[in-house]
Amino acid sequence: MNALSISRFAPSPTGGLHLGHAFSALCAHDLARAKGGRFLLRIEDIDPTRCRPEHVAGILEDLRWLGLGWDGEVVFQSERLPLYAEALDRLKAMGLVYPCFCTRARIAAEIAASAAAPHGPDGPLYPGLCRELGEDERAARIAAGEAHAWRLDIARAAARAGPLAWHDSGAGEIAATPEVHGDVVLARKDAPTSYHLAVTVDDAAQGVTDVVRGQDLFAATHVHRLLQALLGLPAPRYHHHPLLTDEKGERLAKRAGSPTLASMREAGVDAGALAERLRARAKQ
Repeated sequence: MNALSISRFAPSPTGGLHLGHAFSALCAHDLARAKGGRFLLRIEDIDPTRCRPEHVAGILEDLRWLGLGWDGEVVFQSERLPLYAEALDRLKAMGLVYPCFCTRARIAAEIAASAAAPHGPDGPLYPGLCRELGEDERAARIAAGEAHAWRLDIARAAARAGPLAWHDSGAGEIAATPEVHGDVVLARKDAPTSYHLAVTVDDAAQGVTDVVRGQDLFAATHVHRLLQALLGLPAPRYHHHPLLTDEKGERLAKRAGSPTLASMREAGVDAGALAERLRARAKQ
């Protein structure tokens, strides 16, 4: 590992942080600090329907409570939309993305009608209904104001990039197989970028050398490595840590009502002791 490591913690302000977030933040913070590096904080607030300013304030308070200081200013994805639009335009110019006019209902119906719909890490793959539309039809439907998303033609993109690999600290060298994800969405009307595109652009723009995140995002790295290659961006080192689970063995999550750090703070939990327990868990 290089002398200078730059890691980041990048939560979405859709609710309070829980122990799983704390664990991930500590892992990223400690990895950078161990090498005298920098720990960055990025707020992934590209979904205006779910993100709230009060949750941003809560995230900052939670991190300070845990004793985690970050370097530089907090970066907000909502303020970086032109960067993502530029990246999307470059992919359009390469002929690697196409407008998809399908509703979720139409996609679901097509998948249900298939006897053997292909599946990827996140479930059934998009069946490619809009992939081969002619340019005239695409242009006419866009001009008419028809709602659409922009999808990456994964097969064409992978063929252009050629063989790729990425390194994970736990799994070693991984051959990238982005095709298993199908034609992922890179932008849509209500969200001008996707997680895949925004995180790839931001990690490169911020000089992140070490991406520390949960094992649940391991598969997404195949797509990120492809986007890096297409856009001429560097590939960071990856560190995918185990997910924290509750007493039932279920993953801690906001939607599952996992206890928040704010509730622990209000209950008088000792932040230092909590951080040390999480650090001990990271060493297991």
